[in-house]
Amino acid sequence: MKKIFSILFSLLGILTFSQEVESFTTIFNDKISIRALEMYDHKVWYSGTDSKFGFVDLKNPQKQKQIQLSEKKLQFRTLAQDKRFFYAINIESPAYFFKINKNDLKSQIIYTDTTKTAFYDALSFDGNNGVALGDPYGKCMNILVTKNNGESWKTLPCNEKYEIGEGEAAFAASNSNIYLNKDEFWFVTGGKKSRQFYSYQMGDKLYGKEVPFVNGSSSTGIYAMDMDIETRFGIVVGGDYTKQAENVNNIATTKNGGETWEIQASGQNAGYTTCVKIKPNSKGKEIIAVGDQHISYSSDYGKTWKKLSDEKGYFVCEWVDKNTVVFAGKDRISVMKLKF
Repeated sequence: MKKIFSILFSLLGILTFSQEVESFTTIFNDKISIRALEMYDHKVWYSGTDSKFGFVDLKNPQKQKQIQLSEKKLQFRTLAQDKRFFYAINIESPAYFFKINKNDLKSQIIYTDTTKTAFYDALSFDGNNGVALGDPYGKCMNILVTKNNGESWKTLPCNEKYEIGEGEAAFAASNSNIYLNKDEFWFVTGGKKSRQFYSYQMGDKLYGKEVPFVNGSSSTGIYAMDMDIETRFGIVVGGDYTKQAENVNNIATTKNGGETWEIQASGQNAGYTTCVKIKPNSKGKEIIAVGDQHISYSSDYGKTWKKLSDEKGYFVCEWVDKNTVVFAGKDRISVMKLKF
């Protein structure tokens, strides 16, 4: 209760954004780190540490279910879905690709990557198509695609057009550094370079483009992205997880699907950010963002930001509807109701 009041009192003056926090409630507690969420059937679905996978019912938060996908203590930072199944990949080698039936929650391993350096950062599905993004194998990112709901996977061959630089990789921060729409996808990297990659025809063509973004060390770069596919507006966020207060060149937007990028709110935002989500049907105008030290909101396409909360330990976010956002991270899942 004290946390709720502290958040509400911190919101004085936010009326310039024509929005305020109505409530902020924790609906799930467990010893778990959660960095991937999916919404389905009025439930928040999550994957996390110790092979844990489950849901919390938003209509009745007391209705919860959790299972372990493996007897091994796997760490999951990915989660995706199609009409019938959820999919999850653990981050370390061997990497197991799990397919989970939505009806009975029975799971099966549909692919295994035994490469010693295997580390999967993100996973996304749209219809029959899926993309798994992993850290580099050699000179290119490890990218696997499926066109048949995970029945078979193809590793994209390395090509000099999209070779990465030394010290460049992706971050497994919130399963949101990749965006898939039908047969085109984007993903972003960080480290000594910050780049956005774009593909159409499920990887048949793939192009890389450097983004004017903070980079230079293994802890810096782009951590998350989101797109409004109708307008081709996109946003990328990140920073430096070892210096979380630093906020220079850590937010950028595009108006043309990634052809060009423009830095926003440099020096005028809450710092290191791990997840960003565009409000449904806002065409990119309204955006929620979360980092380990803050929850922030923009109502002008990312140009300016207002901190909604100083709550710590949240890594991932997802809009439930136009007034509701769910957050997850260290040991909990919470729901924020916004009043516009």
